Amino acid sequence: MGTEYTPPKVWTYDSENGGEWASINRPDSGARHEQALPVGSHPIQLYSLGTPNGQKVTILLEELLAAGVKEAEYDAHIIKIGDGDQFSTGFVAVNPNSKIPALVDNSANSVTNVFESGAILLYLAEKFGHFLPQDVAAKTQVMNWLFWLQGAAPYLGGGFGHFYAYAPEKFEYPIDRFSMEAKRQLDVLDKQLASNTFIAGEEYSIADMAIWPWYGNLVLGNLYDAAEFLQVEEYTHLQRWAKAIAKRPAVQRGRIVNRSWGEEWEMVPERHSAEDIDKVLALKP
Repeated sequence: MGTEYTPPKVWTYDSENGGEWASINRPDSGARHEQALPVGSHPIQLYSLGTPNGQKVTILLEELLAAGVKEAEYDAHIIKIGDGDQFSTGFVAVNPNSKIPALVDNSANSVTNVFESGAILLYLAEKFGHFLPQDVAAKTQVMNWLFWLQGAAPYLGGGFGHFYAYAPEKFEYPIDRFSMEAKRQLDVLDKQLASNTFIAGEEYSIADMAIWPWYGNLVLGNLYDAAEFLQVEEYTHLQRWAKAIAKRPAVQRGRIVNRSWGEEWEMVPERHSAEDIDKVLALKP
């Protein structure tokens, strides 16, 4: 254990104590530089990065296209959060919280800005009438799990992921604290999937698309290199579900959009047509 930290009476910002993201993390909001957002040829414009939160939206868009919804064609522009793209005047005008993903829909009489990944999923599902049941009881189950994810994922990402993978120093207490919560959440999902094919029942929905990029990627070994540490193999029902979702062609397409790291067959930094993904997937060995 290190030297015990005693908080001062008044907290002050220290730009040298932010770890990997010290260059962009600050306690104030708003734009930091002038820059307009690029605009493609489709009504739907997505500004994002291929993180778990970004994957939620591109997976849904690819699923909509696979379902024959031609109106779901979209342009996906990469937002390099390490470079501070999310603090441009253009991005802040769409999302004043400066977080990806953010979406602009130009297909209506007036422009619609949508931010927060869960809100974007709900917006697109309702707009196009797919992956969200019409029946009130069934829809409520999907919403239960969508909101569960929106509340749970910060513990996995900002909590466990930060202290286990990204913090400038490793400390036992926060890693233990968030490992316990991460495993509790995995157990919640495993028990739910013991009696359900998909997260909210027997129908594939936006709840699955929201949860898979976080917890599916985690148990498949694609997040934080923490599969062994968290003993994810013990969650057999969650493993079954994660592998089944990973086999869906639209998921394989959506998970690589706005991604600029990894193998050459899993990087589509910008997506403006189906061919942008097709030519990259063709490189897969």
